[in-house]
Amino acid sequence: MERSGKLRIAGAVRRIERDGDDVFRGRYEHTVDGKGRTSLPARFREVLSGLGESRLVITTSLDPCLVAYPMREWEAFEERLSRLPSFDESVTALKRMYVSGAVECDLDKLGRLQLTADLREHAGLTRDVTWAGMGRNVELWDSARFAALKQATRDDAEVRKEMARRLAELGL
Repeated sequence: MERSGKLRIAGAVRRIERDGDDVFRGRYEHTVDGKGRTSLPARFREVLSGLGESRLVITTSLDPCLVAYPMREWEAFEERLSRLPSFDESVTALKRMYVSGAVECDLDKLGRLQLTADLREHAGLTRDVTWAGMGRNVELWDSARFAALKQATRDDAEVRKEMARRLAELGL
């Protein structure tokens, strides 16, 4: 990190806050009620507010979970995506899965989000859910599925070895 509070990543410079209040981190357990609503964790509401945002874009992931972005992050993602070749099959598949599944969600006075039936079905969300902070976005998982994923990663030495190799390639 440079003294100016900037982090240099692959030739780009991104301003970061020294206190880390602008990133989503941590895991939080919540439930989905009978109407398909779930509460955004209070800590994540603070981050969203600190970013000057009041809504999230929630979309289907390539994994069996949902991904939530602050509006500005989502718009930046869509801008990057729009610059990619539209006839590339992977780009088209990503747009079909990720962009077409996106829903803008407002928080109610109690900090709850309404999840559409399609979103809940994609991620297998019925009752117990885990919000997982991912830095600039958040994942929403069925709690049992998330726990199984974590345990499978812990139990598989080859997966951990490959992850370590790839992270080293990326300079982490």
